[in-house]
Amino acid sequence: MKKYRFKSLAVFCASSDGNDPGIYEEAYNVGAFLAGEQIEVVFGGSRLGLMGQVAKGALEQGGEVTGVIPDFLKTKEVVHTDLTNLITTKDMHGRKLKMHDLSDGFIALPGGFGTLEELFEILTWGQLGLHRKPVGILNSTGYYDDLLQLMEKMVNAGLLRKENMNLVLVAGNIADLLQKMQTFEPMPVPKWMNKNQT
Repeated sequence: MKKYRFKSLAVFCASSDGNDPGIYEEAYNVGAFLAGEQIEVVFGGSRLGLMGQVAKGALEQGGEVTGVIPDFLKTKEVVHTDLTNLITTKDMHGRKLKMHDLSDGFIALPGGFGTLEELFEILTWGQLGLHRKPVGILNSTGYYDDLLQLMEKMVNAGLLRKENMNLVLVAGNIADLLQKMQTFEPMPVPKWMNKNQT
């Protein structure tokens, strides 16, 4: 019997190795953990960096891994060719949309501009009621401490509603994060977005 209600999760993370061995190792462990829980990994399709480690961890545990990569990045130096599924999109926006469609939720591991862009776009979609899926940040190394502090500053400045910040689920280990995602209750769709509202 499956422990979690989701069948697949998208993982956003860097295509670089970084210089923290703990972060690098954790990316592998996340992939392995998800595979062990029979959760398919959906990711950006690269064999490089943390992306490659997530895929490697899942594949070595017999898990299913789907990569989604835009055509202009599909070179032999970048693309992971040993996946369960590999989907090519026209562009970056198409990649994010396909990852959204294939996934029951989203997890952010450490990354750079691309990872943050993916995280904030999917959070914005949730804020607008365009999806009702859980979004988590795995913060075991404290990598996202400053970002979370900035979000609190946004709330205190009246530029981000507290209930919207609560869309961000945060935990220090993958098991705790999945439990939070399992029990996540989405916000009601905003009245101005509900076409059936009178």
